[in-house]
Amino acid sequence: IVTWVLILVNSGVFLFELTMPEPALEQFFYLFGLVPARYTHPTWALWVGLPMNDYWPFLTSMFLHGGWMHIIGNMWTLWIFGDNVEDRMGPMRFLFFYLLCGLAAGLVHWFTNLDSTLPTVGASGAIAGVLGAYFFLFPYARVIVLVPVFFLPFFFELPALVYLGFWALSQVLGGTLALAGPRDVGGVAWWAHVGGFMAGIVLHFVFVKRGDAYRQPSRDEYAMESAW
Repeated sequence: IVTWVLILVNSGVFLFELTMPEPALEQFFYLFGLVPARYTHPTWALWVGLPMNDYWPFLTSMFLHGGWMHIIGNMWTLWIFGDNVEDRMGPMRFLFFYLLCGLAAGLVHWFTNLDSTLPTVGASGAIAGVLGAYFFLFPYARVIVLVPVFFLPFFFELPALVYLGFWALSQVLGGTLALAGPRDVGGVAWWAHVGGFMAGIVLHFVFVKRGDAYRQPSRDEYAMESAW
């Protein structure tokens, strides 16, 4: 239930974004997206007109997206992996887990981009937390991966342990390379993903219903997931 509600809320906010002219949308992102320099340099924030002592963007930024591919990729991933994790936690536990992972991702993004004046938006940090929980709860679930080879679709199966482990390592590598590149440029919030993933691994021990966390599913219960 919560997985679908999150998808609907994110989609509704994105449709609202589409109704806004470009200047208003940019201002909207600065007000409700996560701008690290807003908290590192409050004098700058006051100078550009951002409200002081406003920490809501750590939450609201999770529900904003910068384009069609951004929201489709995030909601597709949440739909694939979220329902299984919610099933193990229960709806309300899953909701708090999701939001806490998103907050952790936002904090990590702030600490690794202290001087950035660009707004960061997207649910990917919170969803990375879901992936972290899935990594531990369903390590042997089969993930169907699609890789284009010379414009032809190539499908193959991987255990979730391998797929998500490779994804997590790619985020660490991407974040490390980004630290060595030019600062204050748009792109992927690599360290937010890493922070969300690690938060998901840690917090799932708290939020999974007692007695269900390490139940070994039978072969018939293994999830058959799909991912790009």
